[in-house]
Parts: sequence; structure tokens; C-alpha cells
Amino acid sequence: QVQLVESGGGLVRPGGSLRLSCAASGRIAIISSMLWYRKAPGKQREWVAAVVSGGATNYDDSVKGRFAISIDQNKKTGYLQMNSLQPDDTAVYYCKAAIRHTLGRPTNDYWGQGTQVTVSS
Repeated sequence: QVQLVESGGGLVRPGGSLRLSCAASGRIAIISSMLWYRKAPGKQREWVAAVVSGGATNYDDSVKGRFAISIDQNKKTGYLQMNSLQPDDTAVYYCKAAIRHTLGRPTNDYWGQGTQVTVSS
């Protein structure tokens, strides 16, 4: 019923910036929350950032002050602005959204396919 398509990944030098997008399509009344995770080679998937529909955000300490998460409900798209990128940020980044198909009904969770971010000189 809902698809999440991520974009914006790529290769960037240390200190650079990227903005990831997570576009939702399908029957959507509201994106209740969106989270970003990442998985680096040889490591477990880790949570990065979260935002709820009211605008409150939360970040892992490793990205606090460098990353900014947001949702544009009109565009049904979430964003992860990543600044001051470092090699340790290299990973596949995934978005997860809690979607309410009908107002007043429970949400369903959906995952994006992932987008590669590589930070290297």
C-alpha cells in the first residue's frame, strides 16, 4: 500500500554534506513519524535520528549537531540533512516511516530500500 523511495546518497569528501530524501507514495493520511537507521560494513544496524509529526526530533549522540531530520507532510517526504560528514558515517542509510492510512486508525511501519553514503577522500 505504501512505498518508501530513498535518494540522495553518494560519495562525499570528509567535511562535506549530503541530504537524503525518503519519499512516500500510496494511501497516506499522515506520516506519524520517520526514523533513519544506518548499517556500516561489519557492524549492526544502528538508529540515527527520529522525527514525529509534531516536529519533535531526536538524534544519536554520534550525529547530534551535524544531522538534521525533518518531514514535509505536503510532499509526503522525509529528509536527513547530513553536514560535517566523516568516514565513520559511511553506511547504507535506511528510512522507516510510521504511516497512518486513515486518521484515527493505527499506523503501519514501512522501510525504504536503503541508499549508500560513502565518505572518503
